[in-house]
Amino acid sequence: MQLLMKKQKVEVIHYPRLDTILMVENAIKKSGEYPNKMQLWKSLPKKIMYQTFKIILNYLESSGKIVIDKDGSVLWTHNPKLLEMSVKS
Repeated sequence: MQLLMKKQKVEVIHYPRLDTILMVENAIKKSGEYPNKMQLWKSLPKKIMYQTFKIILNYLESSGKIVIDKDGSVLWTHNPKLLEMSVKS
């Protein structure tokens, strides 16, 4: 299995399960921001492979839920209530 990540092909050993994706989402939501990816990865309640973690971050970034800046800071940006208000206006 291969996954296209940031314009490069990467051989994926293990795809994340839904509960793992939700665990990472919740960790980012609770803090709002992490100074870098490594601190986020180390703060997770369950340990996961770093490759799996990067796949999750790639998914969350491509779906518009997070932003990773040039310094590697991870920021939660998904706000459905704000989106709903802007659509109603």
